[in-house]
Amino acid sequence: MSQDQILSSIKDQELVEKRRNQMIQGAIILFKEKGFHRTTTREIAKEAGFSIGTLYEYIRTKEDVLFLVCDSIYEQVRERLELAIDMEKPSIENLVTVIKSYFYLMNDMQEEILIMYQEVKSLKKDSKEYVLQKERDMVGMLERVIVACLPNNLDVSKQDAVLLANNIFIQGQMWGFRRWVLQKQFTLDGYIDRQIHFLLQMIAAETEADKAE
Repeated sequence: MSQDQILSSIKDQELVEKRRNQMIQGAIILFKEKGFHRTTTREIAKEAGFSIGTLYEYIRTKEDVLFLVCDSIYEQVRERLELAIDMEKPSIENLVTVIKSYFYLMNDMQEEILIMYQEVKSLKKDSKEYVLQKERDMVGMLERVIVACLPNNLDVSKQDAVLLANNIFIQGQMWGFRRWVLQKQFTLDGYIDRQIHFLLQMIAAETEADKAE
């Protein structure tokens, strides 16, 4: 399933995109306050600035709105990562830039990420699989950057790159999930610096081990 498969009686695709973006912004506000199940489509329409009748010209069910919210979140992550990635000049410095960009984005979107993880279970099977595939795509982007940017003398296996990409993915989100305790000891910049420090330590250790061999 994709956004294009959500039925709309409106043929003007530019207008469909505009109205759905309004719905997404309104729904995020309400889902933060009340959660998906306690939010009604009428409330979403009101928050978005139009009538319930207009809302149903662009979607068919409340689940459609949740799907659009989840899809929008991952699209923002993808766009931000793509802007930070410089595959023409792969280096450790570029990897660090990508990681920092991702961590800052997770801070900016921490409420949206929490909504997604709390509510994605409410999606139907095909919609849920589409959203989960988006997550796999994001991890895949990080994996490709890792492989490209780590020094050639490092023997990074496919399995190691996958694990490292997943670690970075979760570390970024952990700032939002665990901020109630982490913010007592770290600023955001301090948290990012420490996570990158541990990553660079691992790379340095692997490099030394390769030299010793």
